Amino acid sequence: MSNVISGIDAINALDDTGESTASTEFTKFSSGSEFIVKVIGNEIEVDGETRIIGDFISYFNYGIYKKVNSFVAANPSKKSAKGYPVENLTPWDKAWKYHADLSKEFNDHHSKEANKYRPKQKFVFGFIDLDSGEPILVDLTKKQAQAVSAAIQKFGKRRGEMAFELAKTGESTSTVVSLSPILDDLTDKQQENFDKAPEKFDEKLFESVLFEVDEAEQIKLLVQAGFDVSLIGLDTPKAENADEATPIEDENVEITDDEFPF
Repeated sequence: MSNVISGIDAINALDDTGESTASTEFTKFSSGSEFIVKVIGNEIEVDGETRIIGDFISYFNYGIYKKVNSFVAANPSKKSAKGYPVENLTPWDKAWKYHADLSKEFNDHHSKEANKYRPKQKFVFGFIDLDSGEPILVDLTKKQAQAVSAAIQKFGKRRGEMAFELAKTGESTSTVVSLSPILDDLTDKQQENFDKAPEKFDEKLFESVLFEVDEAEQIKLLVQAGFDVSLIGLDTPKAENADEATPIEDENVEITDDEFPF
C-alpha cells in the first residue's frame, strides 16, 4: 500500500525526534488497557549496524475527533521530512494549507483550523496476545511508538525469551504507553500461546487495517467537517450523496499532544 511506510523508512520516521490476509481491525487500546504479549520483531541493518525492532508500520491519517473517523488517502500526497504535504495535495491537504497560509501566529484561529485537516503520522505495532494466542494491532502516536520501540531495543535478542505487558495509562496529553517485561509466571494458557507463537509476524495483517478514502469521498468528509470546499476551488457534493460520507464513531480515538496545533 502506498500509505504504508515500513522497514528502514519506518525506522527513520520513528527515529526523527522533530515534530493473515483476512480483513483486520485495530485492537481497542484505550486508557486502562493492558495486554500480555509476545514481541516477535526482527533484525534490520541501520547505518551498518544490526538493530532489533518490533513489527510495525508508519502511515499518515486524517480525521477530526468525534466528527470524521480516521482515514488514509487512497492517493496520498508527498510529505516533507517533517511530515507536511508538499506535492500531489489531497483535498484535506488543501484545506490544511488554506488555513496554514492565513495563520499569522501560533494558536490563532487559522492555526487551530489548519490543525484539524493536517495529516498526522501514526504507527501500528503488531504483537501476539498471549491470552488469546492471536495477533493484535495497536495504533500509536509517534511518542507512544518511540517508547515501545525503545523497550524492544533495550531487550534486543532477549525479547524472545520473555513476555511483556503492553499498557496505556493517563488521559489526553498525559496518555502514556509502556511495554515492560513480565516478572511473574505466565498462566498455563499464556505459556502455551507463548511457546507456539510464530517466528515471524504476518505482515499481511497491516495491509487491510487502514481505511482508504478516495478524493471524492474526502470532499464529502470536508463538507461534513464544516469546511467550505469552494475556498480551495472544489464543488460541494450533491446533497443526496451526503449519507455516504457519514463515518462510524471511532471508539479508539484519544486526544493527545499530537492533536494540538503545530
